Amino acid sequence: MRSTPLPGLGVRYDLTTKEQRPVSVVAHRDGSRTLSAYRKEDPDACSLSVRLTSQEAEALIDALMPRHHSPSLLSTTELGLVAERIELTATSYWNGRVLGDTRMRTETGVSIVAVLRRAEAIPSPGPAFRLAGGDTLIVIGTREGVEAAAEILGRE
Repeated sequence: MRSTPLPGLGVRYDLTTKEQRPVSVVAHRDGSRTLSAYRKEDPDACSLSVRLTSQEAEALIDALMPRHHSPSLLSTTELGLVAERIELTATSYWNGRVLGDTRMRTETGVSIVAVLRRAEAIPSPGPAFRLAGGDTLIVIGTREGVEAAAEILGRE
């Protein structure tokens, strides 16, 4: 899975299935999602594109991976908070800088609750934690805050 921040729009998530079918999901800032599948023989040719409301996307997520089967599923809670994974690229401005320099909580209200690095999970990283390209940050906050965090972390 590869994620790409789309400033002003949201985040695009791309993956290629075991059958070599490219699939993408654009998580729009308003909570809606666009699911797209591409032709195996021509990955630039879109064979399906469906725009889903946030409620439809949650129903699809639950059908694909029921919450009771996946405690690690990141989704919207009844409290109006969302949890998302944001990947830091190797060319990121933040690569090699400490987490406190991002001023994430002050600027967005978002909390970075863990960092996934290679096969390791670092829970509750402090402000002196040094970020690295390839890190995946687990963030929790409002939809707007998480989108702002993705924009900040997507800076190159």
